[in-house]
Amino acid sequence: MSPTEVFMTAVSPGTIATFLFNQHYPSEEAYIYALADAMKSEYRAIIDAGFLLQLDCPDLTSLGRDRAGLELDQLRARTAMHVEALNYALEGLPPEQLRMHLCWGNWAGPHTHDVPLKDIIDLVLQARPTAMSFEGANPRHEHEWAVFKDVKLPEGKFLIPGVIDSCTNYVEHPELVAQRIYRYADVVGRENVVAGSDCGYGTFIVSTTVDPRIAWSKLEALVEGARLASAELW
Repeated sequence: MSPTEVFMTAVSPGTIATFLFNQHYPSEEAYIYALADAMKSEYRAIIDAGFLLQLDCPDLTSLGRDRAGLELDQLRARTAMHVEALNYALEGLPPEQLRMHLCWGNWAGPHTHDVPLKDIIDLVLQARPTAMSFEGANPRHEHEWAVFKDVKLPEGKFLIPGVIDSCTNYVEHPELVAQRIYRYADVVGRENVVAGSDCGYGTFIVSTTVDPRIAWSKLEALVEGARLASAELW
C-alpha cells in the first residue's frame, strides 16, 4: 500500500445489523445477506472511484459475546456467518484494494469481556480484504502481537496493527511506537506490517475522548516511531 493512496470507509453488513435491528426478515442470516446485497453497490462505487475501501467490522469482535451474551462457540458461528456475508458483498472486487478494520469498541472501559483475538483470528483471516487493521496498543490487547507466533499470515495479506491508543490523552513516545512495530515485524515479516492507530478519534458525535490537538500529537508520534522502526528494519 502506497502512502499516497486514499481510502474511504464503509460499514460492514454485520455491523449495520447490530445497530439497526431486524424487524422483517425471518432470520438474522437472511437479514445480513439482504444488507450485503444492498451494500454491494456502495462498495463497488468506492472502488470504481479509485479509492481503497476500508470495511469497518466491529461486529466481528466487540459486538459479540460482551453485548449479545454469546458463548464462544456461538460467537464463532456468528462471526463465520458475518465473514461469509461480507465476502459475498465484496465478490468481484480486487482484494488488494480492500482493507478491514476490527476493534473491540473505541471506549475507555475495562473490556474484560472482549473476545480474545486468538479465538477468532482464523475466521477473520478468511475475509477477502488483503489488509487487516486492529487494536494493538491499548492495555487489553497490546499483548496479542504474540498470536502471530502461532498463526501464519496467509500469502498476500498484511497487518495494520494499532501502535497508538485512541482512547487516552497520553502521547506515546516514538521509541515505544517503534518497539510495537518491531514485535509485529519479528513475527510476520517487516514487509507485512504497516503502522496504524487502534481506532479513529471521532467515534462519538456528542463527546470527545481525546482532545483534537492531542490526537495530532499522537499521530506525529506514530509517524516518527514508524521512521525509527523503518530505519532499523530496512
